Amino acid sequence: MITKEATAIVPTPVDDVPEPPRPQKKQRRAWDEAPRWQIYLPLGIYLVFTLIPFYWILLFALRPAGSTSLVPWPMTNDHFEKVWTERSFGTYFENSILVGLATLVMTTLVALAGGYALARFDFKVKRAFMLALLCSQFVPGALLLVPLFQIFAQLQMINSLGAVIIAETVFQLPLSMILISGFIKNVPYTLEEAAWVDGCNRFTAFRIVVLPLLRPGLIAVGSFAFVHSWNHFLFALMFLSDQGKQTIPVGLNTLMSADSVDLGALAAGGIIAAVPVVIVFAFIQKWLITGFSAGAVKG
Repeated sequence: MITKEATAIVPTPVDDVPEPPRPQKKQRRAWDEAPRWQIYLPLGIYLVFTLIPFYWILLFALRPAGSTSLVPWPMTNDHFEKVWTERSFGTYFENSILVGLATLVMTTLVALAGGYALARFDFKVKRAFMLALLCSQFVPGALLLVPLFQIFAQLQMINSLGAVIIAETVFQLPLSMILISGFIKNVPYTLEEAAWVDGCNRFTAFRIVVLPLLRPGLIAVGSFAFVHSWNHFLFALMFLSDQGKQTIPVGLNTLMSADSVDLGALAAGGIIAAVPVVIVFAFIQKWLITGFSAGAVKG
């Protein structure tokens, strides 16, 4: 017979209960103890030096001609109307949009094909080809003017937007191919192999499986190509002689002469040239950072 004393639960001594681990104190770093003003003061100075040129451009573009006020009031849009109609900035804007979009499409497509080949195939001259792509980034665009001009002259493409588009695409391809190649390496090769097992060929597997994962890289490469072609001055100046085919950078140059400079018109033209680039970066900044960081990492 079991007694009450036998069924009683013997209490565990308090000393035998393990203590819960105490949270470790977070080590404070040197910059965590810095006063706030040591952080905000340099940032504020940098912000002032960054914003003052933009305010100065807005001031000259919005205040009336001949005014010396430091505040753009009363504001006027006479300078914008002048450069858009009298100085043909509407035509320059359309030409720059055409060159930028065509360069974006051609650079992205060619870099996508070349980057896939560099990332997925092994061939004898692969290392030499990659080295040539890297070394081409050290060649300034001015050195390409003479050979490109001779090639376009033989093809009868001088004074055509196609010459500028091809030149901009060739200039952007090396860096774009390197970035796309690095981004494709981060996509597991097993995903394509699984698609092949399901009956897809290489192109279909790439289009269905790999291409959707390359969106940040494609946006980064395309936006970089568009912005560079939008701001590039040299190729448009050398290959285009007709004023109706010039781009915005060349149009800005026409606002300055040896005798005088129309500051109001020049400021208005600068704002017109900057607005598309600002809009592009405002909408794609997240994809741009992700694409460049992913394409720069070895897979």
